[in-house]
Amino acid sequence: MPVKGFPRFRRAISVAGALLCVNASNAAVHTGTDAEAGLPYWEIVEPGISIRLVQRLPDQTRGFFQARGFSVDDADFIAQSCVFQTVFKNHSGADEPGKIEYNLLEWVVRSGGAEHRMKTREDWKIIWGQRRASQSARLAFEWGLLPTRQSYESGDYNWGMSIFGLAPDTAFDLDVVWHQRGEARRVRINGVRCAPDIHPQPEAP
Repeated sequence: MPVKGFPRFRRAISVAGALLCVNASNAAVHTGTDAEAGLPYWEIVEPGISIRLVQRLPDQTRGFFQARGFSVDDADFIAQSCVFQTVFKNHSGADEPGKIEYNLLEWVVRSGGAEHRMKTREDWKIIWGQRRASQSARLAFEWGLLPTRQSYESGDYNWGMSIFGLAPDTAFDLDVVWHQRGEARRVRINGVRCAPDIHPQPEAP
C-alpha cells in the first residue's frame, strides 16, 4: 500500500503481473542481482541509455540518514517509503551523440489498482519543514536523492535515491519517461518490488 502522505492522483486499470515489461518503445528490461549491492535490480536498456533501479534495504536507509543527522523517527519514515538506488547513464558516443533528459514528475507508480507519482526533492522540502528536520540533515537528504529533472550529454551518468511511496515488500509497476533526440520515450517496468524490511547481520570478516 502507498505510504501515508504520498499522493494518489487517479484510479488505474488493473495491470498484468508479468515480471518483465511491455512498453511503447520495445526496450529491453533486465532483472537480476546487482553485483555490488547484492540486491535485486531492474534495468531498462536501449540504444544510448540505461536506467537501473537497485533495491535498498530499509536498514541501509535508516543507517545512512541517521548518520547524517536525522532522528530515528525521520530516518524510519524514509526507510518505510520504498527506496531504490537509481543509476542513469547516457551511453551515446561521439559518432552518434544524443542529449537525454528526464523529469520525475512524468513517471507513474502503479500499485494496488491505483496510481501516484514519486515524491521529489521539492515535495520533501515541505515534509522536512513540517517535521522540523535540521538544515544539515535536509541538505544531506536533498543531495542523496536523484534530481527531479536532469539533462545528460553523451557519456554523462549519475545516481541517487528514488523514493516510491510504498510499504516494504510491495510490488508495483513503474512508467519511466525520458526525452531523447526530440522524442518522448515511455517504458513500463512490471513487477518491481520494494525491499522487505528484514534485518540481515553483517557477514563475518
